[in-house]
Amino acid sequence: MTPAPPLCLTVAGSDSGGGAGIQADLKTMLALGVHGMSVVTAVTAQNSLGVSGIWELPADAVRGQYRAVADDMGVQAVKTGMLASAALVETVAELLAGTPAPAVVDPVGVSKHGDALLAASALEAVRKELLPRATVATPNLDEVAQLTGVVVETEDDMRRAADAVLGHGPRWALIKGGHLAAHGNEAVDLLTDGADAHWLRAPRHDNRHTHGTGCTLASAIAAGLAKGLSVPAAVTEAKEYVTGAIAAGFALGAGIGPVDHAWRFRA
Repeated sequence: MTPAPPLCLTVAGSDSGGGAGIQADLKTMLALGVHGMSVVTAVTAQNSLGVSGIWELPADAVRGQYRAVADDMGVQAVKTGMLASAALVETVAELLAGTPAPAVVDPVGVSKHGDALLAASALEAVRKELLPRATVATPNLDEVAQLTGVVVETEDDMRRAADAVLGHGPRWALIKGGHLAAHGNEAVDLLTDGADAHWLRAPRHDNRHTHGTGCTLASAIAAGLAKGLSVPAAVTEAKEYVTGAIAAGFALGAGIGPVDHAWRFRA
């Protein structure tokens, strides 16, 4: 009998277009050799042009899905994405507190198209309840500003942003600098636990089809942690994977297309 691969759980919203959310998470986990399991927190109607509808699931439905998976199959790493409301943030934070596995928290605030995916009233719950449960928090620059008030324009600002995020309790902060114009032809991220700092640099690809990058990166980190990698090693592997997925991103629909989660299979 073949032994089960490492087990990785995503707690996030569904993207009907398949480029982000639960769908991106499961594709990433498969590509990186772990078994993906899912807890759906919300259903969205979205495509390459944006999000046209969001239906949040009840907290009991989220809790029921999580317990069904964790209590029977077990979990070796958890990734959280779109949680939509304070009630769901608090529910998921409580579940993570009782799970002896590393957690990657992607504090999703807005979609690639600028659509709000987290109620303003939930920000305090993210700061006080969710971030303290995180092994790694992975905010982009907009989410850093939302959560900490730090506006990032330089690499020095990224250091200040990381300190501000770490102040809310995660063990590691990954500040994603992909939107930073000052970096020119590089996509630069900063990973730190407050003592060790790792700068991750990759070529910036001239490709507008980048839907799902944040979900993909966080899921790739969780996959690495489920396989037993250290946080720096998991983040480094995830950065390499998402850089290739961005380079292979393809047009789909009339707007922003997705990254290609299967790029290694096509190489």
